[in-house]
Amino acid sequence: MADLHLRTVTRAQGNNRALLDGTVTPEGATFDFEEVPVLVQGFRRMVRNLEFDVCEMALTTYLVAKAHGVRFTAVPAFLVRGFHHNAITVDTRHGITHPKDLEGKKVGVNRGYTVTTGVWARSVLAQEHGVDLDSITWVLSGDEHVQAYRPPANVVPISPGRTLDEMLASGDLAAVVGVTIDSPDARPLLPEEAAHAALQRGLWPINHLVVVRDELLEQHPDLGRRVFDAFTESKRRYVEQLRSGALPQETSADRMHRTVMELTGWDDPLPYGIEPNRSVLEGLLRTAVDQKILDRAPRLEDVFAPGTRDVTG
Repeated sequence: MADLHLRTVTRAQGNNRALLDGTVTPEGATFDFEEVPVLVQGFRRMVRNLEFDVCEMALTTYLVAKAHGVRFTAVPAFLVRGFHHNAITVDTRHGITHPKDLEGKKVGVNRGYTVTTGVWARSVLAQEHGVDLDSITWVLSGDEHVQAYRPPANVVPISPGRTLDEMLASGDLAAVVGVTIDSPDARPLLPEEAAHAALQRGLWPINHLVVVRDELLEQHPDLGRRVFDAFTESKRRYVEQLRSGALPQETSADRMHRTVMELTGWDDPLPYGIEPNRSVLEGLLRTAVDQKILDRAPRLEDVFAPGTRDVTG
């Protein structure tokens, strides 16, 4: 049987290195990688036009797209994770010192309301600090990847000609989420140590996974598992290098993964598969419903392709 040639988009990072250089390939298939310089544009092209066969995808973008009938399905290879407590930035000149200070005010959000970093950051505000998210007006700097999605009434677009940076500086916004602000007056509302404490309680947020076009999964019922196995083997080689100190050049992501291992004692900072990530995934589904991103939470197993629901790596 001839190899399947799969148009594929994923970022160049340690856990994908062996895929991108061709030393790991899926059984009976070849990843034909396409470069998309701004990865979120790859997400948009996949969500709107199904331009690729296999594509890295933001977790909440995937959930929203799936809920609106986009014909792709995920495999539980969780490529990107991160700390989001420090994603909320305030200007020290305007007296916002506690999460509850945001209630009744306007908060800027980078790009769309369903952006995964924003979802996790709002979850932290609500669940750890009791913030009433519905009392806040969320001001978006862009639009949603999933055009059919309609946000709740307290979500509004930014006014024409304005930017989140200058609105934070002027005090028109009490805070911004997911935006890097180059100002001596800007600081995170919550310290990074809060994210480390949450990690030790089991919160290690997932940002990106991998999706495969449904048409291909229907034609090749074992393709989801083959894709998962390839991503898992590439990640296994990366983690081995990370543990042994043999990485060719260490990045900020590598340092974050090392911090996760140090704080948790885990051998692997990027566990793949549903079961080792069940509590984090179910928490994300609950908060997506609470934030009116999903009308209802799907059964977790239904989120992932058959053949990948009981595997780990």
